[in-house]
Amino acid sequence: MRVAFFGGSFDPPHRGHVAVARAARRALALDAVLFAPVGSQPLKPEGSSASFQDRVEMTRLAIAGEAGFAVSLVDAPEGLGAPNYTADSLGRVQAELPADGMLFCLMGADSFLSLWKWHRAAEIPFLASLVVASRPGLPLEDIRAALPAGLTVEPSDSSVELRSYVVTSPARGTVRLYLLPGLHIEISASEIREAIRGSAKPTDLPVGAGAEVLCPAVLEYIRARGLYR
Repeated sequence: MRVAFFGGSFDPPHRGHVAVARAARRALALDAVLFAPVGSQPLKPEGSSASFQDRVEMTRLAIAGEAGFAVSLVDAPEGLGAPNYTADSLGRVQAELPADGMLFCLMGADSFLSLWKWHRAAEIPFLASLVVASRPGLPLEDIRAALPAGLTVEPSDSSVELRSYVVTSPARGTVRLYLLPGLHIEISASEIREAIRGSAKPTDLPVGAGAEVLCPAVLEYIRARGLYR
């Protein structure tokens, strides 16, 4: 069983998220991609604009009908507002996989470039092979800079759809890191929220600012719930 954990705010989930997951599913022959809206991101103390439950429901709508895609509540809010840590979530997902299961951690380039700041950052590539969606590609020097101290990375075998690297830790050995190159997806959730705030109604969003990058069911949910107004 080959499973990718795909965490994020999904505030709101847009077509870019789905495109990244499709590319990963195809390139890595994944059986499942778990979309996990996060309760509280430690590096985003301002929090999300929409509630956790609204983001979960929007994510369900965004991936409806996609084979192998599912919403996971593994990153649901912790008690007393404690932050959610990816390392902990990956451990919980891994515990649910069969003994021969393979776990990947899917993320965008922006998230990957801040990896060195994450809780237990040096462990994360060894809890699940990282799959980074690049726009349109990451230079090797940027990959090296994003990794926590003590980890090294070198190129490995690659293909048109997938570039492969080997990450090495003196204490933990080696693990693969994958780059999905050439994903020209420039969609900003914050720009979508701003477009909704500035429009008379969500269905009047300008092309490229929401109407084309949100699936109709998500856009209707936003309208019905009055989100981002």
